[in-house]
Amino acid sequence: MKIGLNATCLNDRPSGARQRFIGIYGELVKRMPDAQFVVYEPSDCRVADWFGGAPNVSARRTPLPSEGRTKRFIAGLRYWRSALTQEGFDVFEGFNLPFIKAPTGRNVLTIHDVRTLQSGAGALDRAVFRGVLQASLAAADQVIAVSETVKQEILKVRFDAKVAVVYNGLDTSKLAPLPRSIVEDARERLALPHGFILAVGHFEARKNYPCLIDAMARLRDRGRERSLVIIGNDSGEGRLVDHRIQDHGLADSVKVLSGLSDEEVRCAYQLSDALVFPSTYEGFGIPILEAMAAGCPMALSDIPVFREITQDQGLYFSPHDAESIANAIEAVMAAGGPRAGLVEYGRWRVKDFDFQPLAGQVEALYRSLVAGERDMISGTV
Repeated sequence: MKIGLNATCLNDRPSGARQRFIGIYGELVKRMPDAQFVVYEPSDCRVADWFGGAPNVSARRTPLPSEGRTKRFIAGLRYWRSALTQEGFDVFEGFNLPFIKAPTGRNVLTIHDVRTLQSGAGALDRAVFRGVLQASLAAADQVIAVSETVKQEILKVRFDAKVAVVYNGLDTSKLAPLPRSIVEDARERLALPHGFILAVGHFEARKNYPCLIDAMARLRDRGRERSLVIIGNDSGEGRLVDHRIQDHGLADSVKVLSGLSDEEVRCAYQLSDALVFPSTYEGFGIPILEAMAAGCPMALSDIPVFREITQDQGLYFSPHDAESIANAIEAVMAAGGPRAGLVEYGRWRVKDFDFQPLAGQVEALYRSLVAGERDMISGTV
């Protein structure tokens, strides 16, 4: 079987898409040693290197940049037609929109979220995105959604789309706590306080950090001030977050960190008192899994996908109400409160997101699609 992976939207910047790709497709390459995988790389990242020199993985360097949807689309107009015609793939999977369809075999599209359809986007942006999404869904033989929530959002756009759910996952080797010496070294290096609330995610509007900072100010005003550490890279909202911190006079109790290593982030989870996840929209929510693995209790936005991941077993708040966020933080920190139950639930729930069975789901989809294609060619279907 020959499988093409259009990974031109990925790069070395930490993201849920990158973590999913490395975890699931790294396992998939091991599960299918007789399959030939061809990875299409962007011009600015050697994605195939993430597979550790696996003998059944080869790279195709493209002129497409990993960032800038318009630039990537324009560069792709000259590239994809000739590049794909000569390959003869059995399966070709893409991870971004607009979807590039291979002329042979079965085409698979993975969708992480449909955030541009949300009310926070402009009317023109929503209309354009909906049109691109509808065309992409029509071109794909199979769609993979990262959650049931995203699947239902897709079906509202095209009711007859063939959509399977394959969750995001976590490397189970990260379930074991790091040695205390490593954790304390990270605390000193990053100047982390003793006892803090943690938030993880890039600085963009849907992450809702200004409202979280408002909630921290409410706690201070109640005489229950706590330290907050936010880990993420700037995606356009960093200055707004800084201004909100200054407006509330919280510079001494809110710390912002960017560019951390995976190990440093793991250390932050282990050192934190709780994770607060205030997003107004997510397609999944990998920090939930990371917190579960670290034994870290959570206070979460009351949005559908968070209830899905936690099976309605979490502590939730209204993401649009700073008072509600503050109350949830107090509740998760309260002696005799839900902390122990949240930690115990997370320790067994996170095992459902191991990369190996998730890769098995993708393999089964691939094999089913290829078998169906062969049956159609032979006239048995």
